Amino acid sequence: MDFAELYDTCFSRIYNYVRCHVRLAAEADDITGKVFEAALRGFGTYDEAKGPVQGWLFGIARNAVIDWARGRRSQVSLEEAPEPAAADPKLEAAQERKAEQALLLKALAALDERSRDIIALKFSSGMNNREIAAMTGLGESNVGIIIYRAVKSMRSEIEAAGKL
Repeated sequence: MDFAELYDTCFSRIYNYVRCHVRLAAEADDITGKVFEAALRGFGTYDEAKGPVQGWLFGIARNAVIDWARGRRSQVSLEEAPEPAAADPKLEAAQERKAEQALLLKALAALDERSRDIIALKFSSGMNNREIAAMTGLGESNVGIIIYRAVKSMRSEIEAAGKL
């Protein structure tokens, strides 16, 4: 697989993973760009024997998100960050969608960092439990348990808000 094919195949999955951690789209765009810049620089040194190229790329994305989070710890929280207005002509539907997204992000933010990262890998990037286990160093069954508990916790958070 050449780099252009990797980019085309994985861009949306990487962006969704980053966006799950970063609320502002502009910042997610920047981080995703940095991920692919780093991947392009290191593409010649990638060793296929160490694992699939998508896992390698998600490792770069994960490190980029961690670096971004370190720089943001003393800055604005997820709840305080402004969200750009929707460009949807159906204002009511757009507002409802925005409220649902905010509720989901609030439930996601209530999780511990490890659970949030695993949920992002699972649902935003489409990785399976085995791939997540290989990337995080956890056991496959442990990943499944973390996902189950995190989803249950998020569901409780949403139900407590009276939205489910």
